[in-house]
Amino acid sequence: MRTFILADNQDITREGLLSLFDKTAFADRVSTATNRAELKEQLIKYPEAAVILDYTLFDFSESGMLNMKSRFHDSLWLLFSDELSKHFMRQILFSGEQFGIVMKTDPREDIVTALKYAASDEAFLCDLARQILEEDVPVTGAHDNLTASERHILREIALGKTTKEIAFEQNLSFHTINTHRKNIFRKLEVNNVHDAIRHAIRAGIIDAAEYYI
Repeated sequence: MRTFILADNQDITREGLLSLFDKTAFADRVSTATNRAELKEQLIKYPEAAVILDYTLFDFSESGMLNMKSRFHDSLWLLFSDELSKHFMRQILFSGEQFGIVMKTDPREDIVTALKYAASDEAFLCDLARQILEEDVPVTGAHDNLTASERHILREIALGKTTKEIAFEQNLSFHTINTHRKNIFRKLEVNNVHDAIRHAIRAGIIDAAEYYI
């Protein structure tokens, strides 16, 4: 079971979340961090932790947060704030990193559900975040050059499967799938999985809501 790290500068919010944790089966696996340095220390200790972060009150830039999430790629992050702009949420949702989002103004039931999702290695999205995903218009362009096989493999990559897993499921060699992967990156003009996933979502190759289930 994941350890939870409460990264929130508001005492009342931390106390409220701790009260909710007391009613769950993972209440004894909760630590706190009040600044970026403390959060980093906690993540070094618990690299697979679920981070509950109030981004608006924390000493993070957007790029700094994404860099830390990328560094501790086995961690799961749930953004929990009073207010997040649509532009910011759109940038995060299409960053290639998997974030959950729930607002402090959401019903208690949604907040509890978001915590349970995090404990189960899933990213919960509140109604506002899902609305943003639904509003985003898929792009056209480079993905049109992908073959049917490449589109399928890109979708599998976006769903988190490794090259080895895809090769096994498709009854193909690791080398064949790896060659497809290189061709996909070349055609999309990307250099990493995160950019490829972001392109897959924007191009409609994978449904954004499905990626965040």
